[in-house]
Amino acid sequence: MRFRDRRHAGRELGARLTEWAGDGDLVNALVLALPRGGVPVAGEVAAALGAPLDVLVARKIGLPGHPETGIGAIAGEDPPLFDRRALRMLDLSEDRLGPDVARERAELHRRELLYRGDRPAPEVEGRAVILVDDGLATGVTARAALRHLRRRRPDRLVLAVPVCSPEAAAELRAEADGLVCLHQPSDFRSVGQWYERFEQTGDEEVSRTLREHAEAGS
Repeated sequence: MRFRDRRHAGRELGARLTEWAGDGDLVNALVLALPRGGVPVAGEVAAALGAPLDVLVARKIGLPGHPETGIGAIAGEDPPLFDRRALRMLDLSEDRLGPDVARERAELHRRELLYRGDRPAPEVEGRAVILVDDGLATGVTARAALRHLRRRRPDRLVLAVPVCSPEAAAELRAEADGLVCLHQPSDFRSVGQWYERFEQTGDEEVSRTLREHAEAGS
């Protein structure tokens, strides 16, 4: 299974979640996207469910020299979450990664201000919260986001993605009340290989999607 682009993937994911919602398991739903790539996907999911859309900004902490390889992540003001097995294998310490954490924390704050302005974060306590991304490779960013949300006491916490590695799916099932992944290819190498078009999502597209969804729901 390959997706034309993120919005196509979001429509497919929204259709699957709509079936689930029909069983009454997603009452008072809130869709939260992991920006930036998760936002176009989540916009289609929120439209399918008739649910509000917002973002949860989380940032991957990359391996020094190979930033695309996630070895940790941050969400909100929580302490960084590291893949400790990877740190041991790479002979890395948290202290050595301090500058990387500080840089990603600053970028997290920049994006929160850009996407939300002075609008407060949505209330999640007692709600069915659906966290959406465009795919999972290591899953470390999603794990940090899920743990951040869990502390805010949602009634139900669901992770929904179009595609993910089988390893990430297995590890993240324990972090959520439900995991919805349309495709878990055994030959997974990267998220982008499962999309025909996988251009980088820009800040403007994120802001426009959030604005359009808010206007549609007003």
